[in-house]
Amino acid sequence: MDIKRSTLTLTIALILGLSVSACSEQTAQSTNNTSQAADKSELPVPPDALEKEFIVESPVADRVDTYYWLRDDERKDPQVLAYLEAENDYYDAYRADYQALTETLTDEIIGRIKQDDASVPYTKGDYQYYTRYEEGSEYPIHARKPVAGGEEQVLLDVNELAAEHDYFNAANLSISPNQNLLAYMVDTTGRRQYELWVKDLTTGEMKAQGLTGLSSSIAWAADNNTLFVIENDPQTLLSKRVLKHQLDAPADQATLVYEENDESFYMWLSNSKDDAFIKVQMSSTVADELRILDATTPDAELQVFAPRERGVQYSAEHFDGRWIVRTDWNAPNFKLMQVADDAIGSRDNWQPLVETSDEVFIESFEAFDNYLAINERSDGLRRIRVLPWQDFSQQRYIESDEVPYVTYFERNVEQDTDVLRYSYSSLKTPTTVFAYNMKTGEREVLKQTEVLGGFDPSDYRTKRVWATADDGTQIPVSLLMRSDFEHDGTTPLYQYAYGSYGSSSDPYFRSTVLSLVDRGFVYAIAHIRGGQEMGRDWYEQGKLLNKKNSFTDFIDVTEHLVKEGYAHPDKVFAMGGSAGGLLMGAVANMAPDLYRGMVAHVPFVDVVTTMLDESIPLTTNEFDEWGNPKEKAFYDYMLSYSPYDNVAAQDYPALMVTTGLHDSQVQYFEPAKWVAKLRDLKTDDNPLVFSINMEAGHGGSSGRFSRLEEIAEEYAFILDLLNN
Repeated sequence: MDIKRSTLTLTIALILGLSVSACSEQTAQSTNNTSQAADKSELPVPPDALEKEFIVESPVADRVDTYYWLRDDERKDPQVLAYLEAENDYYDAYRADYQALTETLTDEIIGRIKQDDASVPYTKGDYQYYTRYEEGSEYPIHARKPVAGGEEQVLLDVNELAAEHDYFNAANLSISPNQNLLAYMVDTTGRRQYELWVKDLTTGEMKAQGLTGLSSSIAWAADNNTLFVIENDPQTLLSKRVLKHQLDAPADQATLVYEENDESFYMWLSNSKDDAFIKVQMSSTVADELRILDATTPDAELQVFAPRERGVQYSAEHFDGRWIVRTDWNAPNFKLMQVADDAIGSRDNWQPLVETSDEVFIESFEAFDNYLAINERSDGLRRIRVLPWQDFSQQRYIESDEVPYVTYFERNVEQDTDVLRYSYSSLKTPTTVFAYNMKTGEREVLKQTEVLGGFDPSDYRTKRVWATADDGTQIPVSLLMRSDFEHDGTTPLYQYAYGSYGSSSDPYFRSTVLSLVDRGFVYAIAHIRGGQEMGRDWYEQGKLLNKKNSFTDFIDVTEHLVKEGYAHPDKVFAMGGSAGGLLMGAVANMAPDLYRGMVAHVPFVDVVTTMLDESIPLTTNEFDEWGNPKEKAFYDYMLSYSPYDNVAAQDYPALMVTTGLHDSQVQYFEPAKWVAKLRDLKTDDNPLVFSINMEAGHGGSSGRFSRLEEIAEEYAFILDLLNN
């Protein structure tokens, strides 16, 4: 522990009512015993936050929130920082007992990574572009080589740029049309507020463009001098204004191109795949609008592709003088349509291309000169369908050898090719990049992620089972276990889910989880409602006034796996993050006796208070996901499940909670308040620890090894519980 941290720890003694001797003991433990075992019976007293009455007002009802004072939008209040540091100190003292296990797991997890790895190059223009890592480096090196042959040119060595920062993210690297300039965004706080930089690839000069508080999206005009970016609102962090910037011009000369006044919409901009257009995509939970601009006329006005209408979502990509449109217009599981360049402006001009289906959900598409490829979901699994333009009836599917599995498109830059790049993965099969010949059906392995440390896929097996929810709905579950798994009900279980925003939790390969499976765990992904694994209706059944289905589905999956002998009832652990952290909080309130321990990463747990406050970043975008608590029906329903509001005087599982001080998605004070309230009300002696990354945001640490270290801490927490 450094002097600053020790000082804050002693300060908290006065603020929170802890004894100075307890804090001194904690300080000594954290300083002298970071790598040696410590007796948990001698842990210091956990932090005990003061309660200060505060009334959260709303049009429906007022509520008392005694921990509201932990909210500090500036992240500078000494009292708040002292409390957070005290929680970190307590966590340090708690985990000292199993520090050796954490170090073993860290070495093991990192040891599976091929450190000097590189991506499969893709060709664009005169170059092949790729990303590579060097042995021991935290960050990637972005590079290219001439197609005609020649030496590597380093576009960006992120390790050099990150050297002076605790957190660093270089995002959305974008090459100019003449391939002589590189535009990219930089975030040094983890709050996802970016600054625009440009590198001259002919001279190596890097220059900040003076534009800050941006989203990460970038688009180039054809003149190689005009950049389009999006400026965020400084308070809500909503993407608000599209700006046109001339290279190296003063920032205050950037021109406003478009301003979004509907605060339920996000914005994103990009170039079309053929670089012919600049696209500005506006999206809410239930509606979309696209505006486009010919890249050769950057001073012209944006054209509306089709006016927004509530209940109609769409996106489009330009191809061969027309646009291919993915839309849910009269098609809940989406369909594909097309419209000519000179017919945009109205949905009435869209023509059918691929119809919707009750059984198949269209995720995305790729258009090539001779073929259309569709990534879709059928029976909850992602597959790829290839259709020749000349005759769609001659469609074929790319086969899979396993269930469960996932296939998805890789970066397909060229349209004048019969070769589709895609990735295949399963819980036991490392990500494999294929080149698939759409004409012959032949495929070639371009790369399979190498897993070190003696990994052998034959040591594992995967399985898909179905759990019956309390309303009779069948919930798919993906399982990973050792090949010698004994189906006798003695095994520990680690169950994960997300279940919000229509985001599906696919069964990708995760080398990290092998550290649990190799120690006897069954790893389960519960594909609960609120995701989109089983189609759009699956999402609708887990949002707004149906949100509780997500929670009860998770509980029903746990009960099913225990009943069917996949887990011992006293060895069940669960994990979720962000909206999945909301899931953890709700389940902990509803069925605490089912779980030995839970991990809640950056959890969204203060649902009502956050959704009442439109000054909090991203709140207004979420009304169609959670509801607007200014309306009584939504207020009452959200209040009935909000984890923070439903903490009760009852026993809880052991809990590990994490957050980032600079989190812009779920503000740090939500989990801070939740932990403080749990400490006051829970009636058990189970561990409750709270880890705050004081330099990061929603995604945690920025370096690849530091992120893996955080996973090792999570697993060590679980394994220590299992062994005690």
